[in-house]
Amino acid sequence: MYRRLYLFFLLCCVVGLPVYPCTSAVVSGRATPDGRPLLWKHRDASDLNNRIVRFDAVKGQLAFVGVVNGSDTLAREVWTGYNSAGFAIMNTASYNLKNDTSSLADREGVVMKRALGMCRLVDDFARLLDAWPRPIGVEANFGVIDAEGGAAYFEVNNYEVTRYDVADSPEGYLLRTNYSVSGRSDEGAGYIRYDNAERLFSQAAAEDGITPEWITGVCSRSFYHTLLGRDFSGDAWVVDQDFIPRRSTSASLVIEGVKPGESPSLTTMWTVLGYPPCSVVLPVWLGCESGIPALLQANGDTMRSPLCEWSNALKREAFPVERGSGSHYLHMARLFRPDGSGISQQLLGLEKEVYARSRTLLDEARRSGSWNDRRVERTLGDIEQQVSVFFQELLNGESR
Repeated sequence: MYRRLYLFFLLCCVVGLPVYPCTSAVVSGRATPDGRPLLWKHRDASDLNNRIVRFDAVKGQLAFVGVVNGSDTLAREVWTGYNSAGFAIMNTASYNLKNDTSSLADREGVVMKRALGMCRLVDDFARLLDAWPRPIGVEANFGVIDAEGGAAYFEVNNYEVTRYDVADSPEGYLLRTNYSVSGRSDEGAGYIRYDNAERLFSQAAAEDGITPEWITGVCSRSFYHTLLGRDFSGDAWVVDQDFIPRRSTSASLVIEGVKPGESPSLTTMWTVLGYPPCSVVLPVWLGCESGIPALLQANGDTMRSPLCEWSNALKREAFPVERGSGSHYLHMARLFRPDGSGISQQLLGLEKEVYARSRTLLDEARRSGSWNDRRVERTLGDIEQQVSVFFQELLNGESR
């Protein structure tokens, strides 16, 4: 065991750590049980305090909702989101696309915010990129879906755009981490994480099981390492390297689109803020008045969401060693225990309850074609109260 852990640590030393090591998927309706497309962004970031912001329709633009960094007080950038037309977008940073010397960079959040205000369809985003002044200031894989069945990745650098439609994928889904298929071979990052995700998705696809519940509950909490060939969730301590969830993870979001002909107002963003093994999902519904939980929004002047703050506090219990290189070591036994009392295990149980109650509301809205705002407000309020109590007990060291 010690030899394997030593080899694992050596791997950490020789593999460069990207700034934004994200994992993502674009899933068409033909690969999901109910025929609705999904857009997954497992976000890693330098700013670990994320929040959800609603942007009203102004100057002829569409209303939209998205993830914003805590440090971005004016909400100038959006890092995953969807709009009132059912168009959704996210990105992963790429590290094998840039082929110029332009100093303009890190504009992905600006591009996505503009796209959310303007685009209704995947093709609209293609036109937006074509018309954008060069250099664009990005090196990224943009994933998008729309309310008409469109689903694609756009691999984009300062001057070039390469499109991959999910309709051309035999599996009905595409994955991206931190390299691009159209980029330079064997450069970039995230190859092991890609293999981790592909292993999970291929198994789920064979069982018709690609759902938001599965993505947030399994993928964003998976500690299986394909290169080493085993699941580390049963270990006491592990080196935090090349898992899908990482110490730098700030959120995991699954945008569940609609079938062609359904109202785009039924689009749902299943949102886990913070470190997913230490957090829980909440739904975000732009289409109704009370559809954005307060626990996901800025709390007062702090620009930080309560759920993200609580998750970060629990994560410190999972990464308790601060001196030296201690931050690389994950105390896995705090997350998973044989008796089921680990932090992640308890929160997954809560998450299943949140999904069940939220889906009752969503199913009712789908049947009627519109939201019952009063019922949404009442039920989401109850869910938020349940989540608040649950986290306070965990933070106070009380097992359930």
